[in-house]
Amino acid sequence: MNVNSLKSVVPALMLAAGLLSAVSPAEDVSGPKSAPKKPIIMDLSAIDTTADPCTDFYKYACGNWLKNNPIPSDQVRWGRFNELSEYNNYLLYSELKAAADAPKTTLQKKYGDYFAACMNADLANKLGAKPIEPVLKTIAEWNDRKKLATLLGTTEDKYGVDYFFGFGSGQDQKDSTKQIGELDQAGLGLPDRDYYLNSDERSRKLREQYVAHVTKMFVLLGDTPEQAAKEAQSVLAIETALAEASMSRVDRRTPANVYHIKTIAEAQALTPDFDWKVYLAAKKQGSLTTVNVIAPEFFKALNHQIDTADVNALKSYLRWHTVHRFAPNLSDPYVEENFNFYAATLAGQKEQTPRWKRCTAATDRALGEAVGQDWVAKNFPPAAKDNMEKLVTALEKALAEDIRQLDWMSEETKVEAQKKLDAFRRNIGYPEKWRDYSSVTIKREDPIGNVQQVAAFNDRRDLAKIGKPVDEKEWGMTPPTVNAYYRPSMNDINFPAGILQPPFYDFKIDPAVNFGGIGVVIGHEMTHGFDDQGSQFDPQGNVRMWWTADDRKKFEERTDCEVKEYSGFEVAPGQNLNGKLTLGENTADNGGLRIAYKALMDSLAEQNASTTEKIDGYTPAQRFFLSFGQVWCQNQTEQSARLRAKTDPHSSGEWRANGSVQNFDEFGKAFGCKVGQPMMPANACRVW
Repeated sequence: MNVNSLKSVVPALMLAAGLLSAVSPAEDVSGPKSAPKKPIIMDLSAIDTTADPCTDFYKYACGNWLKNNPIPSDQVRWGRFNELSEYNNYLLYSELKAAADAPKTTLQKKYGDYFAACMNADLANKLGAKPIEPVLKTIAEWNDRKKLATLLGTTEDKYGVDYFFGFGSGQDQKDSTKQIGELDQAGLGLPDRDYYLNSDERSRKLREQYVAHVTKMFVLLGDTPEQAAKEAQSVLAIETALAEASMSRVDRRTPANVYHIKTIAEAQALTPDFDWKVYLAAKKQGSLTTVNVIAPEFFKALNHQIDTADVNALKSYLRWHTVHRFAPNLSDPYVEENFNFYAATLAGQKEQTPRWKRCTAATDRALGEAVGQDWVAKNFPPAAKDNMEKLVTALEKALAEDIRQLDWMSEETKVEAQKKLDAFRRNIGYPEKWRDYSSVTIKREDPIGNVQQVAAFNDRRDLAKIGKPVDEKEWGMTPPTVNAYYRPSMNDINFPAGILQPPFYDFKIDPAVNFGGIGVVIGHEMTHGFDDQGSQFDPQGNVRMWWTADDRKKFEERTDCEVKEYSGFEVAPGQNLNGKLTLGENTADNGGLRIAYKALMDSLAEQNASTTEKIDGYTPAQRFFLSFGQVWCQNQTEQSARLRAKTDPHSSGEWRANGSVQNFDEFGKAFGCKVGQPMMPANACRVW
């Protein structure tokens, strides 16, 4: 995963993906009935030996797994990542439950109370919408569009609700040691701008269903059906206007498109009807003199809405985004209606996720580096971290050799590429310094207040970075997270402890399997430093073209090959991947596979180990590719596949596996494929 320094507000997408879906009425809050099965690495039973690996490697590696692992009713997709996430969540739940029942430390008391408050369904139902009445009252009393800046600054700071746009800190593209203020587009209730703009029948129907959902939420707040329907149409009109001026996800991948440093006076000229000095003062940023306006055209459109939209329509928009923000934490009617649209309609989820899972994930998101300290102590031994350091070193060596051997890149650019690789920072397992949550007040009887407290803490902590030196050791994911990431502005690779387990990693198993699992993950993150986006950043994390013009042209010719290739991969009937949106991840998948394979072969050579001796009937090369392929075993709903094709920069599991191996001739050699077969085409794409 390539994590940009740029921030985006995507609660709707998280909901649609099932990441924030809430609990069902009358749900059992006692917790899991039993522990989930711990995932294994290199699952021989998953292999479908009736399939031809040269025709469809994904089906060969995952065929039996796909048959035997239907999507659980509380999920929208189910894969090996989900297996490990479920297992980690169970371990985390055990820690949270123990802390809620009998905390042993001040930190455990804090996250135990947060978890206990979230789990208290009876309290949520008793309170209803009462916890959000203060902010709704503030909105109801607002009637002067000239004072919108005051309203937004107050509600964001006090209640943890963002409206219309995002404001936070980020690294300066031209000087990565500096942290600056950034203003960005936001304010949509649907997952992406295209949901408002596309004219096909499916998109029109989803907009109708969205309006119906917003209407129902207004009715729950006490409005008449007629008034609620009118308000919902106002919300759609305002959001559509914002969507029309929003930058596409593809365009945002180009650093120059999202960098517009302006004085506060220049920002004010974009939005003459919104007082930035008043807003910034309310956010304790009154001394700010310049800001990066990431999407200037969006702010022009926002000003038009502020200037021309009926005040009551603006109030409807604000009320909607308030209830939308807190719906998963309110009483059953809000929870159920929120689930019905964002999880069931948009993503095809059949049942709401059990409360213990949702509250475990919510507590991890809210207080992740508090919870993570205890989780790591029990689940990530020092030996695992030490071995991971060795694997990263091996992958760096392999990538350096890969760069030296490229026949399309000049020596001049190779020198610069090596400088960037040499400057990679690595973070493994967990932070060196844990975050301090002492200023966060958590109350066992105030679930919404806790959400607001954490939101305010995170907002103030983020804004306090502006003008301060960059913290190179800060993490962007919590320790139990099953993921990894690269940050171009930091030029660092990051591997949370959560992913350093089977099916990705087991330091006790043979190297072929580990290199095919976590090795490819490491190579993937390294390659992000040299994908279409990361390659525009220099070793210090600054946007600077360190390529020769000729080499850059050759690079873009190769990435264009991947764009065309992946745009031809279908994920649902009539729905293909967006090769431009997924380009960075596809490049990283392809490069990571090559680099990890080279690192494996180098490792075997250093140890004088056999490259032909079989284990369980497979050579080291075959075990490498099988381990890689099985990481991507995955079933998903059609709705989820369509949603992700529009919003997710990652390809689906099938094409992350098949797309990568068909571009790597060593795979064909390992399985005896012939040139011209699907997994060994005559004309393959290669960047790294």
